[in-house]
Amino acid sequence: MLEVLCSGTPHQVGYQHGTTAKPQISRSITFYKKLFQSKCKMDWEEVKDFAVKYQPYLLQHWPQYIEEMQGVAKGAGVVYSDILALNVRTEVAFGNFSDGCTAFSWKGATSSILAQNWDWNTEQAENLICLKIEKSDGLRIQMITEAGIIGKIGMNSLGVGCALNALKARGVSYDKLPCHLALRTVMESSSRAAAIRTLEKTGVASACHILIADATGGTGLECSAEDLVKLEMNKEGIVTHTNHYVLKHKTSVIEAPDWLPDTRFRLSRINQLLSGAKEEEPSAQVAASLLKDETEGDGAAICRGSKSAKDNLETLFSIVMDLGKKKAKVAIGKPASSTDILVLDP
Repeated sequence: MLEVLCSGTPHQVGYQHGTTAKPQISRSITFYKKLFQSKCKMDWEEVKDFAVKYQPYLLQHWPQYIEEMQGVAKGAGVVYSDILALNVRTEVAFGNFSDGCTAFSWKGATSSILAQNWDWNTEQAENLICLKIEKSDGLRIQMITEAGIIGKIGMNSLGVGCALNALKARGVSYDKLPCHLALRTVMESSSRAAAIRTLEKTGVASACHILIADATGGTGLECSAEDLVKLEMNKEGIVTHTNHYVLKHKTSVIEAPDWLPDTRFRLSRINQLLSGAKEEEPSAQVAASLLKDETEGDGAAICRGSKSAKDNLETLFSIVMDLGKKKAKVAIGKPASSTDILVLDP
């Protein structure tokens, strides 16, 4: 996986991202052009016109992200609206993608683990990058993301991490934070509590679940275009999530019922595996082993293989973050068979 090192002002960070990952960004744009046409019946110009609807809100409230995306575009030799479209790809989709992930937070007396398998179309595997950013204020962020997207799954040097589950519910908002930029705000936060305050204030523009954790434990945020509901740790210090709402939302929030048939099985299975873990303290090693589980139910497993899943879905990487130690290990590809391990150490 390509490692992209960036530092300085938002524009400088973006420019370094764009120049280093230029081929991957070009392929990401090509991938989403095809996907949006297939799933949403939108050509790329229509997609960019949609994306630009977020410009007024971002310009008023998050100009630093605009500067960074402009830098990415300049470095990659593409237009700004191409990069904006990648960064609001969840909102463009209106939930029309089958993006199946399993995530959990696990807090013990002295340790706090955040872990996830990220499942997505196998064609996009070659366009994943490890983005490492050192901001002007000294904060360091390291994440796994799709080339051109400035926020996704990872952690910062203060031990604040985030994971993501796709959800599918009707509607978007143009005056709230797009999902991937919301993830970026988490990795710019000083704590889990601070990250939650930010997102409760701003709201999130579309359906998704963002799992936020630090050394004090984890909190899930089930988001829709209309509300944000917190999923707190259970008595064992655990939060788990897959790809359906588990909490009550406003009656106007209409979820697509079981759009991934395996989502309920995977949630049940990860809960079963965690309840069976007898360690006195959560550990990265045990968390990593749970994400290798290939027990299938309703067509897929936590460690997902493309042969049994729709839309060429497969687990493209697995990440386990030890937030107390401020370190993470990423297994590239399916964790059950991966031999390529990347260490994040912001």
